[in-house]
Amino acid sequence: MSIQYETVIGLEVHVELATKTKIFCGCSTAFGGAPNTHTCPVCTGMPGSLPVLNRQVVEYAAAVGLATNCTINQHCKFDRKNYFYPDNPQNYQISQLYEPICRNGYIEIDTASGTKKIGIHEIHMEEDAGKLIHDEWEDCSLVDFNRSGVPLIEIVSEPDMRNAEEVIAYLDKLRLIIQYLGASDCKLQEGSMRADVNLSVRPAGSDVLGTRTEMKNLNSFKAIARAIEGERERQIELLSMGRTVTQETRRWDDNKEASYAMRSKEDAQDYRYFPEPDLVPVVISDEWLASIKARQPELRTQKLIRYKKEFDIPDYDANIITSAKRMADIFEATTAICGKPKKVSNWLMVETMRLMKEHEMEADELTFSPENLAKLIQLTDEGTINSSVAKEVFTKIFLENTDPEQYVEEQGLKTVSDEGALKEVIRKVITDHPQSVADYRSGKEKALGFLVGQTMKAMKGKADPQAVNQILKGELA
Repeated sequence: MSIQYETVIGLEVHVELATKTKIFCGCSTAFGGAPNTHTCPVCTGMPGSLPVLNRQVVEYAAAVGLATNCTINQHCKFDRKNYFYPDNPQNYQISQLYEPICRNGYIEIDTASGTKKIGIHEIHMEEDAGKLIHDEWEDCSLVDFNRSGVPLIEIVSEPDMRNAEEVIAYLDKLRLIIQYLGASDCKLQEGSMRADVNLSVRPAGSDVLGTRTEMKNLNSFKAIARAIEGERERQIELLSMGRTVTQETRRWDDNKEASYAMRSKEDAQDYRYFPEPDLVPVVISDEWLASIKARQPELRTQKLIRYKKEFDIPDYDANIITSAKRMADIFEATTAICGKPKKVSNWLMVETMRLMKEHEMEADELTFSPENLAKLIQLTDEGTINSSVAKEVFTKIFLENTDPEQYVEEQGLKTVSDEGALKEVIRKVITDHPQSVADYRSGKEKALGFLVGQTMKAMKGKADPQAVNQILKGELA
């Protein structure tokens, strides 16, 4: 009888914070600068240079801790984590081991079997290392220290997850909390959110943890899901063959859908941690903590509850709209202007989503203003433009944030409501299409649709389709 195994997963999530400057110096944190241009003696580890803590880093870390139900350690310290690696200019990293800023939190995720609480062991502040670029053509490695010293928080979960679905739900919830706080953009593709997966397997029903491995190089939710399944199968296969799992760090190759060993897994003593001598302890006063709490924004979970009470939009719409802070902001601001939440929701759910997919855009890249969307809704409701013209105008708003009133006026797109002008065009369409007229009169309703289409074409889309329908029926009676 084969043994059934249970997977046990914990995550270490590194998040680059959205400060304009680095954690211990005044260098820019902007993504994509020329190599080694966002650097100074501090973040390149020059002898004699001294770190100065960025206050905003502490505020962001505390805000994330509060939003994830952590206890905030109002007296915390930095430590040195000693290791040699080419992208680590000091040969140590300033981090927090003994007294991290946040402890003992949790977030709740929705699973197939209901709500589940995932524990957060701690959140600590630290500095990022540089980046190595491996040049296969020149057979060398180049180092870029622009990222060195960029502020990070590391969110260490408890080993409470059991499958890839729970992991993705946890990461998605965490990402949205941090984005709503404005603490980070959490773009996996740019490395501003990175997850290391600690995974072990054990016989089902056992409460003894198996030997864990750590999986690195995971830069998308799909890669994380594939890596979890691949590592789970690898460990079960080893145990089924009577072999042991080695505690090690492994690198996931998403192209090959396989992992390989990088190094044996280090423990804390391997890093020879000791208190950072160049930084004083961080003291968060009651007043400072209270001011951080007071500035906490409404998070997605709270928005969903409020949307159900305040706006008459379907749950499905509310879930999609709140899944990106930028989309939720546009929805609320537009609704505040025009007072028509369902119509705002329709424009976001249909045309906005279609154009985002067409242009391969994320919600945080949306640039059109709520004012212009509200104007478009007003123009449509007043009958100034019809629905097909409105879609054309919205495309301009979406791409260029064009003022719809000005665009409609300049392009002559107002709906033609002059009954005399409509009748003149309709009579010509009837004369030009005698077969369709005969078909309609013999009971073929589809023929009317064709004649409406021909009228709209002749009017360059500027007629009211309902008016065209009514006049056509009158003329054909």
